[in-house]
Amino acid sequence: MRKSLSQIKKMVQAGDIITCLTAYDAAYAYWIGQAGVDMILVGDSLGMVVQGHTTTLRVTVDDMVYHTKMVQRGNDQAWCIADMPFMSDSTLDKGLETAARLMKEGGANMVKLEGGQRILPMVSALSQLGIPVCGHLGLLPQSVEKHGYKVQGRDEASAAVLLADALALQAAGAEMLVLECVPSSLAKKITHKLSIPVIGIGSGSGTSGQVLVLHDILGVTVGKAPKFSKNFLAQSDSIQSALQSYVADVKSGHFPAPCHEVG
Repeated sequence: MRKSLSQIKKMVQAGDIITCLTAYDAAYAYWIGQAGVDMILVGDSLGMVVQGHTTTLRVTVDDMVYHTKMVQRGNDQAWCIADMPFMSDSTLDKGLETAARLMKEGGANMVKLEGGQRILPMVSALSQLGIPVCGHLGLLPQSVEKHGYKVQGRDEASAAVLLADALALQAAGAEMLVLECVPSSLAKKITHKLSIPVIGIGSGSGTSGQVLVLHDILGVTVGKAPKFSKNFLAQSDSIQSALQSYVADVKSGHFPAPCHEVG
């Protein structure tokens, strides 16, 4: 049986670290669930690791619905989050339509949006309609043309903005937050300030859980994998055991180690 949002929240209260991986098809979704991964993210990262683009910006709503639908056919264990792709939330009506498609056609359990103050009205509207929302702060892949791929929140002013945005997203109704590439000390502070689960990627070990891109942990990334990731297949004899190693290392606190933090 798939995990529920209430079960995920109870894990946080119990101090059980949450595990999450991306998936884009039924087969990997199945084995990720069998390995004990708590959540699956159908990320718009598929634009890079599946479609071969250099950014996530070309991913369409149709792409996201298609891949979410495939993932949910194979997934019978994990809570499933689907990304709302670039510009699909540019207006309130457009965002509501996108979320509806991801939930109704794709079968997602939750939708994820990037940004802070800009998306507050969208988060509030979705929450009022009963759609679970995950926020995303820090490095925003959909904004790389403007901000680039770099750590966010290093200085006091930008760190204060990230904390304020995190609190505002929670107040607007967000049920979860992803923090990407922020200093570990800031990620830990934000996690302690919020009552919702905070999932880190390249943000240290002080969050409620961790998420990585599937292709990175299996060592099949085309090009250079992020320095905060780890190839779990290199020390395993099968994909299944690599997935199990990821879960074990995250749950035990062995990953991320300091060498996998961005500072």
